[in-house]
Amino acid sequence: MAATVASEDYPGHEVLRPAAWTSPYIFASPHAGRAYPARFLSASRLTLLELRRSEDAYVDALLPAPDALGVPVLRADFPRAFVDVNRAPYELDPLLFDAPVAADAARSGRVLAGFGVVPKLAAEGRAIYARRLPAQEARARIRMCYHPYHAALRALITECLTRFGQATLIDFHSMPSAGAGRSLPGVVLGDRFGASCEGASVRRWEQAFRAEGFSTARNTPYAGGYVTSLYGRPGEGVQVIQLELNRGLYLDERAVARSRGFAATRDALARVLRAGTGQDAASLAAE
Repeated sequence: MAATVASEDYPGHEVLRPAAWTSPYIFASPHAGRAYPARFLSASRLTLLELRRSEDAYVDALLPAPDALGVPVLRADFPRAFVDVNRAPYELDPLLFDAPVAADAARSGRVLAGFGVVPKLAAEGRAIYARRLPAQEARARIRMCYHPYHAALRALITECLTRFGQATLIDFHSMPSAGAGRSLPGVVLGDRFGASCEGASVRRWEQAFRAEGFSTARNTPYAGGYVTSLYGRPGEGVQVIQLELNRGLYLDERAVARSRGFAATRDALARVLRAGTGQDAASLAAE
């Protein structure tokens, strides 16, 4: 499951479905993709390793197989440095392209920071490109990667609502082990300060993580991004939690390689997910 140089110019996504969908949850991994188009690498001024430091590396590999919990998994194959699906499709920096990109392009704070839907910067603020990109390249990435991913996510949410009358999306991300000069907790759960998920649900997940020895925080420093704000509608039966896992638990951050803690973190996370989705004896007794 190492990073690869993709043969196609626009890698896609995968929906991994269980034989039986038994729990009203959807798991998604939007930033762990590691299929790097050769044309993208040739246009970048950065090495593959430097680009990979933008990944939520191997988060998808930490998740249990869909049949283990009866929950489908959506994962992007394209890397975050290529297309970021946790942005609005119009968050485009006009200074990155050689011509106007879209009539509704908007320079949000994230765009101004270099992290729009087509990022200008990689991790550590490194410029990805030596020169401007063709405007049609941005449109192609959004058409070929971004929109199909969101179409798949919307379809899963609709199907979950039809099956169960409710849907909870857990959007799996990772974060550096330290930020702003301080260590970060094991897990940050983002619910847009209560806007994307009911408090009782978030508390259940916090308790599940703490029971496995993870330290937790809520909304600080990550409250949730575009996916959380777009799809989180508790009043309509759809809840979303953005889950940030500390990379120091499972990753050699400089080498972007699994560390000795990977297997233990994967096993602990599996127990958390079983408890959080209400599939162990203790959580069922508490319902």
